[in-house]
Amino acid sequence: MVTVTVPDGFQYVGAALVTTVWLLFYQVRKVGKFRRTSGVKYPQLYAEKAEVAASTEALKFNCAQRAHQGTLEFLPIIYPTALIAGLKFPHLAAASVAMWTIGRASFTRGYTTGDPDKRVTTLYKLSYIGLFGLLFTSTYVAGEWVVAGICSASKL
Repeated sequence: MVTVTVPDGFQYVGAALVTTVWLLFYQVRKVGKFRRTSGVKYPQLYAEKAEVAASTEALKFNCAQRAHQGTLEFLPIIYPTALIAGLKFPHLAAASVAMWTIGRASFTRGYTTGDPDKRVTTLYKLSYIGLFGLLFTSTYVAGEWVVAGICSASKL
């Protein structure tokens, strides 16, 4: 049986994860704003090429929609790795989530200017430090669990 003890500092992991929810609200607001100003109607997910050629607002809508979708694609990686890493290294996990969130916010801000090249900023690169910090740390923690399980099973 594995016992999981939540360490002191784990509350910061929870707080950092809540920032991802605020990031999503920010992105949803951007998508909604540009959907209205571009005239792209539901259920159309993106503006068509002709709409983008005719309207910078349609391009901004596509950029906002893509920034939001990209964030959604990463969350299934961020959440479990943050929780696993946070069980042993809560401050590192919280800082990594914060870096990722700040980076994604910067990415969104740059992308929604309508110039996709502006999505890659110095702050955006910070998101990869956070992402890989979570990935490596959670792998280390999970690896320790597996080794501990193998060692305890071999004692039986």
